[in-house]
Amino acid sequence: MVIIIFVLALWYGGLFFQSFFLHRYAAHQVFTMSKTMEKITFILTWIFQGSSYLSAYGYGIMHRMHHAYTDTEQDPHSPSHDPNMFAMMWKTKNIYQDINTQRIAVDERFTKNVPQWKSFDAFAGSKLSRILWITGYVLFFAFFVTAWWQWLLLPITFLMAPIHGVIINWFAHIYGYANFKMKNTSKNLLPFDFLMMGEGYHNNHHKHASSANFGVKWHEVDVTYLIIRVLNAFGFIQLKPIKVKK
Repeated sequence: MVIIIFVLALWYGGLFFQSFFLHRYAAHQVFTMSKTMEKITFILTWIFQGSSYLSAYGYGIMHRMHHAYTDTEQDPHSPSHDPNMFAMMWKTKNIYQDINTQRIAVDERFTKNVPQWKSFDAFAGSKLSRILWITGYVLFFAFFVTAWWQWLLLPITFLMAPIHGVIINWFAHIYGYANFKMKNTSKNLLPFDFLMMGEGYHNNHHKHASSANFGVKWHEVDVTYLIIRVLNAFGFIQLKPIKVKK
């Protein structure tokens, strides 16, 4: 039971900070926060993503490119132009690293106001940091595993962020339903997104990219947005007015 709780905590904790910080804040800036709060969130993202930590800078820019070039050959990740999800993930990794290390020139429209903490990212995204997290996960499992099959969950802890990414970037462009007719293949994975905390409403998000709430219909409960509303009410962040496309 301890192992199950641990994996679920990493799944939903890492997913929340990927959705809240990397996606809705870094890429789309649907709310603002103080520099102190921003740095705290950088650290919390590293704690919950652990060995699969993603930089807000690299993620934010790459996601903006995804919206600008969805399902074209310039899209960093698209089932329309990649033969399988593993090829897509590998290409995405390379583009992310090139952006994050600034090995390639990026159009200024994709970099504007994207948060960056170079010194922290240099450590949090380093091989040393990832090895330390992996070592910690292995030791935790060794201490708390009570059945052989629980070891099968260990690789998930190593690759949590890429797994979250491929569920949306691959499967949410192939399976599901669409509320809006778009010039891309984006779909909503589940009528109630218990798995991805609102990220699964991908078709809705492509239609209303500047909205903090990814849910549209009554049953499309966006759990991350509900938490954002609470954080806004307590003054930790400041939601921007919603601009909805007609």
